[in-house]
Amino acid sequence: MPLQLIYDLHIKPHGAVLKSNLLSVVIQQMDTKNLDLGLLVTLEALLAEGNVTRAARRLNLSQPALSARLARLRDELGDPLLIPAQRGMVLTQRAVELRQPLHDALEGVRRVVAEGMSSDPATMEATLVIAASDYVQFALLSRFSVALKTEAPKVRIAWRALDLLALATQLERGEVDLALASPDHAPAAMRQRQLFQESYAVIARKGHPAVQGRLSLDVFCALEHVVVSPQGGGFSGPTDAALEAVGRRRTVALSTSGFLIVPEVVSRSDMIALIPRRIADGWSDRVQVLEPPLTIPGFTIVSVWHDRTTNHPAQRWLRDRLAALA
Repeated sequence: MPLQLIYDLHIKPHGAVLKSNLLSVVIQQMDTKNLDLGLLVTLEALLAEGNVTRAARRLNLSQPALSARLARLRDELGDPLLIPAQRGMVLTQRAVELRQPLHDALEGVRRVVAEGMSSDPATMEATLVIAASDYVQFALLSRFSVALKTEAPKVRIAWRALDLLALATQLERGEVDLALASPDHAPAAMRQRQLFQESYAVIARKGHPAVQGRLSLDVFCALEHVVVSPQGGGFSGPTDAALEAVGRRRTVALSTSGFLIVPEVVSRSDMIALIPRRIADGWSDRVQVLEPPLTIPGFTIVSVWHDRTTNHPAQRWLRDRLAALA
């Protein structure tokens, strides 16, 4: 698909004057019959990454193959696009000016193509990547796996660990299609949809000498606790803030980065823990599940995605199905 057709499909009909004028000038200066859609996607990746190695990884190409495409683009555009700098490479002024209009134009083409894709889960084919904590995977994965197998057998899902520091970049680059997290961890520029609200429960091993079906605040504070610190190394959380508000403290003996190991540790020791109720209920045959002796604020889980995937049929089905299950 040549650049002129992209201009006709997306920029011209929407009346984006500044962008269309810029892209029109570029079109007039190029021999567009030599630029197919694949080469334009390569140009988009190079302008977005500003780095040949990262762009090659993004496009799943070898670095020599991408370097050959860059040479061809430089010849067609009459501009080096990327030039050496003190630290790596930088975009030329023309490349900077072209980056956003080209991205918007290609997004228009993607929307045109997506509208023609099947929206029937039974026939759609896609591989989608979801980033979530071990807790959210536990809370949703088992039910979603059953729904996926029966409703969308040709859709593949890859679950990966939630990396809060890299999440915005992962969503922008398409490395992650959907993230499930608390609203305060969602990048500000991304779209959100509330999935569910969660509360906490206390767990203790069955036969615990100090816990017999109920838990007083005194016993709660006297026993040793296991806490979860998602970033690792933390020994306090919302529970400690709630205790401090009533003039009490607890003893934290163990900190771990994930929730799923906690019930196993508690079931084999005299330590107790405050964990999300969905996990606690899943272990109710092996541990005591108790109400906290004071009010501990719960939390909300939302789905988070980049605006460019909003209208994609498979991604829309994924978001709707997870919301229904949650």
